[in-house]
Amino acid sequence: MMKTAKLLLHCPDRPGILAEVTDFITVNKGNIVYLDQYVDHVENIFFMRIEWELKDFLIPQEKIEDYFATLYAKKYEMSFRLYFSDQKPRMAIFVSKMSHCLFDLLARYTAGEWNVEIPLIISNHPDLHQVARRFDVPFYLFPITKENKLEQERLEMELLAKHGVNFIVLARYMQVVSEQMINEYPNRIINIHHSFLPAFVGAKPYHAAFARGVKIIGATSHYVTTELDAGPIIEQDVVRITHKDTVDDLVNKGKDLEKIVLSRAVQKHIERKILAYKNKTVIFN
Repeated sequence: MMKTAKLLLHCPDRPGILAEVTDFITVNKGNIVYLDQYVDHVENIFFMRIEWELKDFLIPQEKIEDYFATLYAKKYEMSFRLYFSDQKPRMAIFVSKMSHCLFDLLARYTAGEWNVEIPLIISNHPDLHQVARRFDVPFYLFPITKENKLEQERLEMELLAKHGVNFIVLARYMQVVSEQMINEYPNRIINIHHSFLPAFVGAKPYHAAFARGVKIIGATSHYVTTELDAGPIIEQDVVRITHKDTVDDLVNKGKDLEKIVLSRAVQKHIERKILAYKNKTVIFN
């Protein structure tokens, strides 16, 4: 694959931004292979994702960010992120006892579907150690109680830093992540919620949905913020339910949906196709 640069940005909308950014790339002999942009006319914010080949690009890879910041970011009040295709993101998976999302993530990883590295799995229970061993991914156990939670998370963050982890996936991790960890990984912790948010709350959402006689159940993947289950939504989906479905049917359909929705969200993050702004996301095609 040809090495590429991927630039994601947002800024106040004004004429000339698209032309200036594309001109910056073409004048320096970059071949644009992807371009998508969107204007939020309510907020008056311009969003853009652009990708170009670096083979003949005149600016050295390590200098591109400085050039762009100096020439354009200050001028247009841009917030931007620059990524390179040869730099694989490093993903940590957090789990508890439920295995369905973990199996799906690791199956896609070992099948080579994603341009990502998974250096470790972290859990607060030992139950899924054998799954990690089966896929040859190091497994680290951090039992958590009210008394040791902050200290255990400090040790977890040291481990994540040691392994150069860029983002975290909570694959049915049944612990509330602390504000300290969220601030360390802003819009880089992805959670899967077993409902089409907002929806039935509590420990048994499928039982509550069954009692209510719902006709659909859903799953929601979102970035984690300090407000529980209220972060920017990345992906959602639903499945139909009928009066013939039992609670077990709902649970099984829900698990399948959770796997799909979480994997879609993770893939979009790996591909650098998500721009978070305030409490919403722009998902590029």
